[in-house]
Amino acid sequence: MIFEHEIPRDSKLYFGECAKIKRQIEAICANILDSDGYEEIVTPLFSYHQHISFDDEKRLLHLHDERNHTITLRADSTADVVRIVTNRIGRTTESKKWFYIQPALSFPTKEQYQIGAEIIDGSFNEVVNTATDLVEKLELNAILQISNMRIPLLLSQKYGVDLTLLHDTNIEQILKLDYPWINKLVRIHTIADLDDLDGIPEDICEELMVIKDTVSNINYKSIVIAPLYYAKLRYYGSLIFKMFNNNELLARGGVYNIGDVKASGFALYTDECINQKMKKVGG
Repeated sequence: MIFEHEIPRDSKLYFGECAKIKRQIEAICANILDSDGYEEIVTPLFSYHQHISFDDEKRLLHLHDERNHTITLRADSTADVVRIVTNRIGRTTESKKWFYIQPALSFPTKEQYQIGAEIIDGSFNEVVNTATDLVEKLELNAILQISNMRIPLLLSQKYGVDLTLLHDTNIEQILKLDYPWINKLVRIHTIADLDDLDGIPEDICEELMVIKDTVSNINYKSIVIAPLYYAKLRYYGSLIFKMFNNNELLARGGVYNIGDVKASGFALYTDECINQKMKKVGG
């Protein structure tokens, strides 16, 4: 029996203090992004193109239009923002910086509210600095992790390292790999650690130097480097970042390619930010 007051699992209900905090977070971020030159966009809830963002379409909620074409509910905003800006409204605007405040909906009944920003032809540092500015203005504590997806991909394609080990952060098994330099790679966490790369293959060193150059231009107090971090993000292929507090992911983004469009962007996860704020209120 489903009672009339029940809501589906992973659906969202905001009321009282929680709803107030959500509105404040969205208002603060909208004002900052608008002041920084971002144009706001709200993309359709329904999409014909969400499949380009996911290797596994099981996450998508499928429907059909009046001509029986398959459509899905919006499970990812990035691809739709880039596609709509470049292909639909590109001739009517010169803006390359866009932000959105809207939920992503995925199977079976998951709602994930996001505040996101995308910059066509944007740089990694630009979106990192924007994301860290929002986190600081929201008075949230977070660690900024910088990674380079080219490193795990190199380890897999050239050195035969199973990406599952990296995705699952299986350090014990990674250290058992027959490479004398893997131990040093595992222990890189700070920019100072990048000063000694003796023994690490040149192709991996080149990608580590990309991280070092990037971090030196980021003004944020809590930065960690994670060269072995691998996430199954379809369109991200080089520099990526995430911001987290304890086990809660507050933001994630990087530079990416969608078709022939190069861009950078990030998403701030509203519900996790609300959780952090609610803990302060209750603590």
